[in-house]
Amino acid sequence: VQLQASGGGLVQAGGSLRLSCAASGGPFSRYDMGWFRQGPGKGREFVAALAWNAGETYYGDSMKGRSTISRDNAKNTVYLQMNSLKPEDTAVYYCAADLIGTAQAMKIKSPRNWGQGTLVTVSS
Repeated sequence: VQLQASGGGLVQAGGSLRLSCAASGGPFSRYDMGWFRQGPGKGREFVAALAWNAGETYYGDSMKGRSTISRDNAKNTVYLQMNSLKPEDTAVYYCAADLIGTAQAMKIKSPRNWGQGTLVTVSS
């Protein structure tokens, strides 16, 4: 499956952004989908995941309560709605996909399919 992330940009602290990730070349509805990020000088960090059947979500501590992951299988797209953004949320955000089975497991098992990343910059 190929993944194309979009929706990043420059936003002021306290603002919101919605990232999108369009998938192609695979049975999207069967894939567990996730979002990760990598900030300047930092390692990759798990943000959120959504199981293939949309019945389970799992969030990392960094954006829990401020983000919502969702999917539209008809559009082969997964979204990440981010609210109350902080300067420390500045990062390149990557979407990922795999046939893992659960959203929680995506935090532990590195997904096999990655998008190219979209840059989110939060100004103070």
